[in-house]
Amino acid sequence: MTPATGGKDMGLAAYYRLKWRVAAGSFGLAAVVALLLVPLSWYAGLALLIGATCGIANMLAIMRGSERLVETRSAVFFGLSSLPRLAAFSIVAAALAARGPWWSLGPFLAGFFIPLAAYAWGALRVFRRKP
Repeated sequence: MTPATGGKDMGLAAYYRLKWRVAAGSFGLAAVVALLLVPLSWYAGLALLIGATCGIANMLAIMRGSERLVETRSAVFFGLSSLPRLAAFSIVAAALAARGPWWSLGPFLAGFFIPLAAYAWGALRVFRRKP
């Protein structure tokens, strides 16, 4: 996982820069879209913002788990550590849908997947092999 133009250290530096750039950019995008949604439905904007916050936390937890997997080589720990995270974010989504309109799950999921999609797009651009 190194950029096409550098070695291992450059790859890790690019990885850390991308991680925090995606977290900040995802939250900024979600905040702007949430503000645009407020006149239409304040609850949709809130669900989107909460979803993006949970998505960023999930992305960072996945990345930290992956880093620990590389360090410890313990796939069992990696798998077991994912279960509480998945349960927690599922409970947040269910609570939003139970408290507000049922369709608030849509904006929550959109916000939740913004950071993962942004990271995938950024990683593709940063770590793609140049011909």
